[in-house]
Amino acid sequence: MTFKGRVFKYGANVDTDAIIPARYLNMHDPQELADHCMEDIDVNFVKNVKKGDIIVAGANFGCGSSREHAPLAIKAAGISCVIAKSFARIFFRNAINIGLPLLECEEAETQISDGDIVEVDLVTGTINNLTTGKSLKAKPYPDFMMEIVNAGGLVEYTRKKLAGMR
Repeated sequence: MTFKGRVFKYGANVDTDAIIPARYLNMHDPQELADHCMEDIDVNFVKNVKKGDIIVAGANFGCGSSREHAPLAIKAAGISCVIAKSFARIFFRNAINIGLPLLECEEAETQISDGDIVEVDLVTGTINNLTTGKSLKAKPYPDFMMEIVNAGGLVEYTRKKLAGMR
């Protein structure tokens, strides 16, 4: 599974309140959430993001409260993948559960700039910065996680598994 898109870059400790402010937590429609994604730290994000774009961030992305709305807002906004130095564990789990791919890469924060075009291969963990020509390596996904992401999340993965048992 590969993705190619323009980078939106953020620093370390981007919390779930920054991803989707608490004032929108009464919304459950993914597109409504997407309309407010990142608005408190990047007012132009929603206007500029295109389907397939990629977020790159520093350490501890998705920290804070364990709201499922945060990865859902990112995915619904069109982001194909988030690359960070590290992720808050509950955010990581919530993202995989909805089929939003995440990659941990130590060097991404310093080697990828806002606006760069990158290509990501989840199977190998390769991140190619097409703007600079540099290549980075992230931990590739284990097979079972690739199956969940490819299915579109844990619910769809489980449905397919259960349908195969009939």
